[in-house]
Amino acid sequence: MPLATPPEKFALRGDLLDFTAAPAWGEIDPGSALRFQPDHWLLVDERGRIQGTQAEAPDASWRQIDHSGRLILPGFIDTHVHAPQLDVIASYGAELLDWLNTYTFPAECRYADPAVARAGAERFLDALLAHGTTAAVVFATVHKVSAEALFEAAAQRGMRLITGKVLMDRNAPAALLDADVASAERDCVDLISRWHGVGRLAYAVTPRFAPTSTPAQLAMAGALCRADASLYMQTHVAENRAEVAWVSELFPDARSYLDVYAREGLLHPRAVLAHGVWLDDADRAVLKASGAQIAFSPSSNLFLGSGLFDWAAAAQAGVAVSVASDVGGGSSLSMQRNLLDGYKVQALAGQRMSAWAGLHAATRGAAEALGLVDEIGHFGAGTLADVCVWDWAVGPVATARAEVARGLHERVFAWMGLSDERNLHSAYVAGVPKYSRSSTA
Repeated sequence: MPLATPPEKFALRGDLLDFTAAPAWGEIDPGSALRFQPDHWLLVDERGRIQGTQAEAPDASWRQIDHSGRLILPGFIDTHVHAPQLDVIASYGAELLDWLNTYTFPAECRYADPAVARAGAERFLDALLAHGTTAAVVFATVHKVSAEALFEAAAQRGMRLITGKVLMDRNAPAALLDADVASAERDCVDLISRWHGVGRLAYAVTPRFAPTSTPAQLAMAGALCRADASLYMQTHVAENRAEVAWVSELFPDARSYLDVYAREGLLHPRAVLAHGVWLDDADRAVLKASGAQIAFSPSSNLFLGSGLFDWAAAAQAGVAVSVASDVGGGSSLSMQRNLLDGYKVQALAGQRMSAWAGLHAATRGAAEALGLVDEIGHFGAGTLADVCVWDWAVGPVATARAEVARGLHERVFAWMGLSDERNLHSAYVAGVPKYSRSSTA
């Protein structure tokens, strides 16, 4: 499906910040990994691709859009978020397993209705864009129509979206269970044939988590992944201690929760596993060898009381880590709020997450882990212009803080800690404006 026609070539002026490589974890001196170009121009050609950056104003053939004094970043990439859970965001008083039964499953049952699924998909994607997130790895529901609605809505917006119908055939309400393994496989195969690789869309084989899939269904999911290495896989792992204990009862022959997936061939370079709070060194070695990534979901882990992810240990083991909102367990789609919570999680473990580590994981780092670094996540020539323009400060407190910031890291860290969607001025997807604060005020 073709993207919407981009506008004429244009140039954005502002303070450009992106990464050329991964900064050392926890170090505030990023070296050459950081590319900060204050008061520069970002050139976007007629195809919606970045042509380059420059200090001098471009010639008159470029439409010039002046955002002097604003911060320009690549669009954020949210690697784990649940579209239907916007309906239950900020729900009170439950840990993971209670949360699913009390809030999540009833909300997801409604997405069997095509009208509900379509309206929910459109609301969700527009909300992502309004928070500065231009690409995402998304859970739909078990209903085929919910994945179709997300694919259709993302195609209309030209967004990079990775999703798939959820696989569940036990330990959930009857309305959310696949009829059998064969019917679930048919739904996946049909969705893959119609949507995977179309425009900027990709399919993710999506077992919700080990307790809601029988061994036979997990084996089917693994077979789909082995049959087509271009498919993604998304699931949850080791989020909550009660969940980990339940998995050990359901799969007594597995060495660990992660091993349940490894044995079925579900760990590979396009696998995204949310949380990973309760992993050990052996698990980290398996993740490193497989190329799978952990989607660190700090706001959700704090809100549901799940535990504290050890990012430093993952980094030391060579495990790829991206950052995710996990809405609705997480309480905001704002990547800045999630990064600030990520800092707090690491601080509780005696570590210090730099602004560079956080922002890299939410942009270029996520793109690299997803195999999309040639397309998104930075301002390299030829990438699609998924770009967001931000105010450095909104309100008297943030403004005063910005005025006394010493050095670039302190300024950017203060922005990360004090900003949210209210700071977003505009968002572009493949060079096409998709959000403007002036048009939504």
